[in-house]
Amino acid sequence: MQGLKRRVVYVTLFELIAICLTSGVLMLSGHDAGHAGVAGAASSAIAIVWNFIYNGAFEAWEARQTVRGRGFLRRAAHAIGFEGGLVLILVPLFAWWLNITLLQALILDIGLLLFFMVYTFLFSLAFDRVFGLPASAQA
Repeated sequence: MQGLKRRVVYVTLFELIAICLTSGVLMLSGHDAGHAGVAGAASSAIAIVWNFIYNGAFEAWEARQTVRGRGFLRRAAHAIGFEGGLVLILVPLFAWWLNITLLQALILDIGLLLFFMVYTFLFSLAFDRVFGLPASAQA
């Protein structure tokens, strides 16, 4: 599976799981289910747009590399770059929607970031094993 179809399947599976996980984490941190659900869905929508932008740019960069494949360092760089971009977007959103300070939102987002870095890494690894590597990473 390649190109747009691959990205749509990847994002859909990733975000369905992410909405459930984000909402659950926010509820566990003391926010009511309504606010947690909306924050989870909004952060998911933002993540979908960011995912398409980031993965398109990452795969374009990857296609220009002489070393093919996705080893640990390339997967780690991918996860860190993706999640780092989300931090810049989601901290102000969480602060506003959950009526917390930017520092509290940053702390909340760092917890989510740590969780989602591992989740992104493992999900991508599993996705590539099930669906194969994209053309940009094939030898």
